[in-house]
Amino acid sequence: MIKRPDAAKHLFVLDTNVLMHDPTALFRFDEHDIFLPMVVLEELDKGKKGLSEVSRNVRQVSRFLDSLLEQAASNEAINSGIPLPSISGSDVPQSSGRLFFQTQQISGDLPKELPGHQADNAILEVATHLQKTRTDTNIILVSKDINLRIKATILGICAEDYYNDKVLDDVDLLYRGASELAADFWDDLNRLDSWTQDGRTFYQVAGDAVKDWYPNQLLYSPGEEGASIEAIVRSCKHDTADIELIQDYRREKHAVWGIMARNREQNFALNLLMDPDIDFVTLLGQAGTGKTLLTLAAALTQCVEHKRYSEIVMTRVTVPVGEDIGFLPGTEEEKMTPWMGALMDNLEVLNKTDGGDWGRQATNDLLQRWIKIRSLNFMRGRTFLNRFIIIDEAQNLTSKQMKTLITRAGPGTKIICLGNIAQIDTPYLSETTSGLTYVVDHFKNWAHSGHITLLRGERSRLADFASENL
Repeated sequence: MIKRPDAAKHLFVLDTNVLMHDPTALFRFDEHDIFLPMVVLEELDKGKKGLSEVSRNVRQVSRFLDSLLEQAASNEAINSGIPLPSISGSDVPQSSGRLFFQTQQISGDLPKELPGHQADNAILEVATHLQKTRTDTNIILVSKDINLRIKATILGICAEDYYNDKVLDDVDLLYRGASELAADFWDDLNRLDSWTQDGRTFYQVAGDAVKDWYPNQLLYSPGEEGASIEAIVRSCKHDTADIELIQDYRREKHAVWGIMARNREQNFALNLLMDPDIDFVTLLGQAGTGKTLLTLAAALTQCVEHKRYSEIVMTRVTVPVGEDIGFLPGTEEEKMTPWMGALMDNLEVLNKTDGGDWGRQATNDLLQRWIKIRSLNFMRGRTFLNRFIIIDEAQNLTSKQMKTLITRAGPGTKIICLGNIAQIDTPYLSETTSGLTYVVDHFKNWAHSGHITLLRGERSRLADFASENL
């Protein structure tokens, strides 16, 4: 791998999938230059048709390139590089690197096993040529394709992933939503006040430990589960915070639609789901931790009993685990039904009645009248008023798709995002670039959002053993 430490600038050769993933990637390389091989433009042209997110991204890239080319008055200006505006860190675009296009036929010295007619190998050929001709610059190939990066490294070309959309350096740094208080927390406080209001108990605390808290963060003191103090941060500023003791949903008298919390994290989740002042909730956890069941129970209680929301809207990304089963006939709701197995399974648990088959069927019809299944494909442009929206399998969404969905919320709407970032099925997404990771990190400072990571599976002893050992 050729690296030139003395080179002041880098020239980044972009693969097509980088631009398909993030159209603004053209402006994300600060003072360094960008090179677009001709085969990349060809692949962009092939991907511009359609209504998918990728197709929309491709069309946006084409518009960016067209706008930049308008600045170039001649071929000489194109050959010398088109100045790129910087969009990072300033509201006013500043001069950054330059954008170069492939303007001549390039014949590199690739091994005979790598014929140049394939798009990836044509990009490698361009990178090899640039490495030989621009000896004063570091040539770096940027691609989301792991196999292309492997081939580039073998050929001695420096290759990197596209990191700009990376939310965190390590997924272990992701905000978990709950933390244990130190054993001497209450002794080290600078101030402690308490009061009751509408039957709820509040504390105002001041100390150094408070500086690291977030709004609606869940707290618990050391001790046996259910016996220790469990509270939620209602407000925090500098070293002072107001916390409130939370409801214990592990008790039968506080059951939500017949469902009780089985562990501390589930109790935290139900407190967030049932709180009318929290508009956005994210629940992370592996399979069997109760994300969907708890959310549906809270949704039905607040829609049917409390009349807080007019209906429940449930949606998810339609990414198959195996082979795609092809075209599905019917209406939007009928097409989405095969993807909603988790909804149906949990409704069977929630639909407990003593009325026999007739009673169960009547209750099931009632529940399904409150629950609407919608496709993500038709969300753009809509506004949901006074709805309880559940986004399942949210780990398969990009940050842009997540923004599109969340901005659909109108007055009185609550959005719940469920997912397991260890099970991502969307190409080019990882645990650190998933849209679910993105919103968890960006919403943690907002006073009307809450997050909790569910840790323990409660599905069955078989499922728990499989999750831990397979």
